[in-house]
Amino acid sequence: MGNVRTGIVLLNLGGPATPDDVQGFLERLFADPEIIPLPFQSLLGKLIARLRTPRVRRNYAAIGGSPLLHWTQRQGEGMMQWLDQLSPQTAPHRFYIAFRYAPPFSADALRAMHADGVQDAIALTMYPQYSCTTTGSSLNELWRALSALGLSRAFRWSVIDRWYDHSAFIEAMAETVREGLLQFAPEHRDEVVLLFSAHSLPMRVVRRGDSYPGEIEASVRAVMHKLGVPNPHVLAYQSAVGPVKWLGPATEDVIRELAAQGKRRVLVVPIAFVSDHIETLFEIDREYAELAHTVGITEFRRAPALNDRPRFVRALAEIVAEHVQQGRVASARYKQRCTGCTNPLCRTIPNPAPALA
Repeated sequence: MGNVRTGIVLLNLGGPATPDDVQGFLERLFADPEIIPLPFQSLLGKLIARLRTPRVRRNYAAIGGSPLLHWTQRQGEGMMQWLDQLSPQTAPHRFYIAFRYAPPFSADALRAMHADGVQDAIALTMYPQYSCTTTGSSLNELWRALSALGLSRAFRWSVIDRWYDHSAFIEAMAETVREGLLQFAPEHRDEVVLLFSAHSLPMRVVRRGDSYPGEIEASVRAVMHKLGVPNPHVLAYQSAVGPVKWLGPATEDVIRELAAQGKRRVLVVPIAFVSDHIETLFEIDREYAELAHTVGITEFRRAPALNDRPRFVRALAEIVAEHVQQGRVASARYKQRCTGCTNPLCRTIPNPAPALA
């Protein structure tokens, strides 16, 4: 179209749209040493993917395939309704989706941006908390695709690499918790345990200095402060896969421990996920709910996902607008590589926007 000044690239993991897409998705996932480092990565990763495919295919079939593309599309559309108004100096804007392990891939987003005549590009992570395994891996793949397509100088880049404590995000999260608590009778509402659950991380990544655990904890503290409720709360981690050690405590273990302590009412709050997907719709809503019932928790509920709720899509637009107004290529923390980092591509930004450099 040739009339788009600023392109917003929404970075996320992606998910298999149909059960038939599961094996390819898993093979790409387990082939990525930045998210799940394995010995003999190409061989062992492919073997793990093949072994896990039948079970994971059944799980995705149970929820009708991954809804992540649908929700990311809706989030982008909602953000666009606000962004030209909040940041007229960088308008007109358009969003593009770049998934890491499922289409549309980074190359798809870059080709579309080039065709639209985009001048300035902002890579916006859809992971609120930064990790080398998520935002870092997605950005590195974006830069690799940029080079492979011969577009390294086609756009002026800046990066929104984390927003775990942004006030608009925290308010949107608090709103979901308030709604979740309404599922419990008023006389029992204050005793409901708020179980914040985040995607886990391989301990090898944690030990090299990844900032994710600290940012998850900061998000939880900010949400609890915003809520101002008396409810007890706890943080746990879910979705560990593969033959490596993962960050804990595991969500399923915490559910058992809460039941052993006599807790009977639990609200799970997905603190690292911005939309419904397999981890909320299947792992929490089905597997963890069944476990909770088995161990004696009588009321086990989940706070609704952010999805395309108005407060959240407005938050995304505010995050982008503030990024532009602050005039930074990336956050100060983005430039600080993990102490154990060995990836030369990590924390780079090709052709950074000169006005923001």
